[in-house]
Amino acid sequence: KESSDMGIKKAIILAAGFGKRLLPLTKEQPKPLLEVKGKKLLDYSISFLLANGVSDIIINSHYLHEQISNFVNERYPNIKISYEKEILDTGGGILNVLPFFQGENFLVLNSDTIWTNDYKIDLKKLTDVFYEGKNKAALLLATKENSFDSNLSGDFGIDEQGFLNKKAKNYIYSGCQILNPDIFNKKNALSSFSMNEIWEDLIKDNSLNGHVSSCTFLHATNLEIYNQLNSSKTIDL
Repeated sequence: KESSDMGIKKAIILAAGFGKRLLPLTKEQPKPLLEVKGKKLLDYSISFLLANGVSDIIINSHYLHEQISNFVNERYPNIKISYEKEILDTGGGILNVLPFFQGENFLVLNSDTIWTNDYKIDLKKLTDVFYEGKNKAALLLATKENSFDSNLSGDFGIDEQGFLNKKAKNYIYSGCQILNPDIFNKKNALSSFSMNEIWEDLIKDNSLNGHVSSCTFLHATNLEIYNQLNSSKTIDL
């Protein structure tokens, strides 16, 4: 029995980074525990997953990992922590916990995007795109026009069939993706590598799918944007 109507039941939240662009705030507190509008970034990610029927969650950690571990253990005792003694980057961090997903397709969330329930429809559409495509990977994209941070450059282009490429970079990667664990078959465990390596291979194979969100993309990019997010009168979270 599936716990959600979209069929994805497991997820990892990426929370291992150093948060250097948010110094000095991240000198003594990890970025995922910083607050936007009175709620921790990590809380936005967790709440979003739980609200969408994804309750099998693991979080990777490295920098100031004890703070993340303590927070999660107190607030969400059912969520697992994957502590990386040596930081493994986005791809390596996911590969390191692959057994957690037990061969099932899974969600990945970046913890520096503010995930609200406005994304619920996008998550359903992303799931449809994943299953209607090559069942390898599907990335949720944002338009530059909808990005709160107007300085963010695009990452991908998308064709009429919903396949991603790097020819035109009109869309920003939002930090949400659905992955098939088989895409990591050529990688060695406990190695540090970026998800970009996996995406590049999938693009060559014309099997990286995508969906463009219509939501306002809120991302804690750096100290300036973080402060603007907190002071903005137009953001209602």
